[in-house]
Amino acid sequence: MHTSHTSGAALSRRNFVALAATAAASAGLALSGCSSKNDDVEAASMKIGTMQTEDSLPFWVAEQKGLYGEHGTGVEIVTFQSAQELSTAFAAGEIDGAMTDIMVSASLVASGIDLNLEWVTLGATPEQGRFGIQTSPDSGVKSLADLAGKGIGVGSNTVPEYVMDKLMEAAGVADADIVNEEIKKLPVRYESMANNQVAAAALPGSLLALGEANGMVTLADDTQGVGNVSQSVFAVRSAWLVSGAKALEGVRAAWNDAVAAIEADPESFRQLLVEKANLPGIVADTYPISSYPEAALPTAEMVDPILDWMKGKGYLQANVAFDASTGALQAK
Repeated sequence: MHTSHTSGAALSRRNFVALAATAAASAGLALSGCSSKNDDVEAASMKIGTMQTEDSLPFWVAEQKGLYGEHGTGVEIVTFQSAQELSTAFAAGEIDGAMTDIMVSASLVASGIDLNLEWVTLGATPEQGRFGIQTSPDSGVKSLADLAGKGIGVGSNTVPEYVMDKLMEAAGVADADIVNEEIKKLPVRYESMANNQVAAAALPGSLLALGEANGMVTLADDTQGVGNVSQSVFAVRSAWLVSGAKALEGVRAAWNDAVAAIEADPESFRQLLVEKANLPGIVADTYPISSYPEAALPTAEMVDPILDWMKGKGYLQANVAFDASTGALQAK
């Protein structure tokens, strides 16, 4: 597989490195001054940040169908090219909400930005989206057990790393035998695996599909056997919620309407998905369009194990806690 085929590969859901602490520092935060709305005026609009990822399809469908206006809310969707840019904009109050993951959210909170996890955008069930470990057919690796002591391409403090650890644990591989090869850029990680520069790679669904279309071997994924271990979430700045609660309700209603529209006729939104998530051409016609969950708070069973994992890995210095009854994620 040539690099040209992967340079436009979708940055699928939750492919965010936890650069939030750095981003917060570079944004020069002062919590009292970083609200993007005047707290004395009720916000009638919302600015949402995302990356090129399938998780945001309902946001784009709602935009295409004019659903935000139907629910009395103006929405601007801003697409970012890197996780650090997205985190920096969120920390600085340049966007009000972000399609992100629990790792990035917790890192932002640890850096001093209180936020709410308003709903799960993908991953309410294990079947919604997938992450997995893939290898080249020439690697000699036939199972996860064969990877003990061999380098796996991954990004630290990310959903793929968390899923990788869970898959390797389920396969009986000891933590000491899991060898992380830090490769943050997903296309580079994929090519390193395909060219046998690493024994395997931890990848999101779009790149797993790309690999499978080109003869790569998926050793395991998280859609079955390890529980529901990967979610993307819609995170909203707590400071914005002071004035933005009504606007958020309009966004929530538009999301639910878009979810219903996708469920009724998913193929009618394939071109939108290909365009917005920048799917590789080789899988554009076949990539499965996910079902999406109606807006609902993440559960403690989704969030708390990830916070514990981050603390155990040394990724989370502050004591961050999740309130499952409100969605608030705060440093204690």
